[in-house]
Amino acid sequence: MDMTTMEAYLAIIKEELVPAMGCTEPIALAYAAAKGREALGVDPESIVAWCSGNIIKNVRCVTIPNSGGLTGIETACIIGAVAGDPEAKMEVLEHVTEPGRKRTRALVEEKVCKVKFLESEIPLHFILEMKAGEDEVSVEVRHAHTNIVEIKKNGEVIFEKSKETAENGDATDRSILSIDGIKEFADTVPMAMIRDIYERQIRYNMDIAYEGISGDWGLGIGRTIRECYTDSVVTRMKAYASAASEARMGGCDLPVIINSGSGNQGIASSVPVIIYAREMNIPNERLYRALALSSLLTIYQKEFIGKLSAFCGAVSASTASAAAITYLVGGTTEQIKATIDNTLANIPGIICDGAKISCAAKIASSLDAAMMAHHLAMKGKEYEAYTGILKEDAGETISCVGYIGKVGMHQTDKEIIKMMLE
Repeated sequence: MDMTTMEAYLAIIKEELVPAMGCTEPIALAYAAAKGREALGVDPESIVAWCSGNIIKNVRCVTIPNSGGLTGIETACIIGAVAGDPEAKMEVLEHVTEPGRKRTRALVEEKVCKVKFLESEIPLHFILEMKAGEDEVSVEVRHAHTNIVEIKKNGEVIFEKSKETAENGDATDRSILSIDGIKEFADTVPMAMIRDIYERQIRYNMDIAYEGISGDWGLGIGRTIRECYTDSVVTRMKAYASAASEARMGGCDLPVIINSGSGNQGIASSVPVIIYAREMNIPNERLYRALALSSLLTIYQKEFIGKLSAFCGAVSASTASAAAITYLVGGTTEQIKATIDNTLANIPGIICDGAKISCAAKIASSLDAAMMAHHLAMKGKEYEAYTGILKEDAGETISCVGYIGKVGMHQTDKEIIKMMLE
């Protein structure tokens, strides 16, 4: 791989694999609120949060970290405004103290924040309007969690991105990604370029996995899987990955390294690979290369689907994890592609009905299907092209699944949101 392409792949990894505390949609609201308060100069007396359906769907059921157990859009906006650190971006709530929590609880009870539905074709889209005295500030975010496109104060634009930057962000062009290119990058990237990235990912995401297994989060799905299923490496992969998700959805204040704007995708694309490599005594350098492959395969799939949709991201991330395990054990490029096709022949229809603790169960189920796909691929077994939605090449299959998730399930997404709002 030429150095220019390799550096572009590395830039994509660095843009996507960033730390975040808690579910990313409420954290995005908290970050925007912290930026709004910064522009306002004082704590807001009222907030109106105009939110697209997918923002509402992904915030209403999760606990906000460092909030003392509070949930919902109102909490996310208020705690970000009165106690958030705007410089910390997706870790905006890391340093919230007890006075900040107390102030948040009081303002939530006073109902200073109102939530309104934003009619928008952009899944990730919200506008916060904040007032204090005679002053008013609005903050608009589109497409990506920290992509603030405009800030106004008293009707005057004080920050604005160009139309092209607002729509596409400052991100490196993802169209250069391909399965063959991702495999080549994983094989050839100098270890010094990725070691620190994946040592941090392992540290962060395994810390929350251990917390999920040992702590009292949600239904305790990780411990249940370990106790009730036959002990095996796949059982442990499912247990630790789902436990990490459940802790995160339950308000654990440990950060995770996210992927494609999602902590659950960051967990599902890394924790199973780490568990497998450790169980099989695979050297760290091989693990780092497998994690690079898993990261990029997740990003590649999500480029077709979009950051938020009716398609569950656990499927994409688990597909990538299983493909990375095929890579770990010496599978060929064709076997990696077979792992992808075999998974997507099975579970391309799990819906996303919002962020919540049951996302952990979806990760466990997706990993189960993905590992079955891996074992089939390693035995030289693969579903034939043109059966169902499968195409001749796994990359084409990914694009078809992405089209179904983004376009075909668009109305499904609306109906899910409608049911949740009712």
